[in-house]
Amino acid sequence: MAQQNLFIGSLAYATTDDTLKAFFEQIGEVESARVITDRDSGRSKGFGFVEFKNDADNQKAVDQLDGKELDGRAISVGLARPKEDRPKRDFGGNGGGNDRGGNGSFRQRSW
Repeated sequence: MAQQNLFIGSLAYATTDDTLKAFFEQIGEVESARVITDRDSGRSKGFGFVEFKNDADNQKAVDQLDGKELDGRAISVGLARPKEDRPKRDFGGNGGGNDRGGNGSFRQRSW
């Protein structure tokens, strides 16, 4: 079975992978800790993921660290959903709820 990740929300922009890992090591040995960053600017998106070496530490972390303060912000800690459970995002090009016909991206000019 795949290792279960924790989703960490409401992170301060100053939080790094290292500070996230250090914070969660009070629960148990951390396999990985990642703060998700914007690909263009490199700035934190305010959330991340933590993976413990021992899956039993996941629930302990949720119980003990959810709502606790890290870098001046109260964080939310929960079990991450598997990628396949998330709905696909449709970025248009095919109607997009437009009842006028066309592709939904641009209005057709009548002149």
